Amino acid sequence: MGELETEAEKTRSEIASYLREFADQLDSGGDVTLELGGQRVELTPTNPVTFKLEGESDWAEGDTEAKQSIEFELVWWRDAQTPEEGTLDISPKEE
Repeated sequence: MGELETEAEKTRSEIASYLREFADQLDSGGDVTLELGGQRVELTPTNPVTFKLEGESDWAEGDTEAKQSIEFELVWWRDAQTPEEGTLDISPKEE
């Protein structure tokens, strides 16, 4: 199993720009490239794509702040006969 999960602090404007670029790639029908935290992966979403959206808030008695988050998840299936075909190819981000 390959997985790319990174996080980095960005401004709201930087995140919006990243999401717009991703949306344009997704809309083009070809590969999409994810780059974050010095890592890069190219994916080819196939139809149909399941879109999952989750919003949540965590707060406990005595806390002075509540952690809030939004998660976007896209899920699709591709043909794979071997572990290599079913694994993400994650590479260092090219500078």
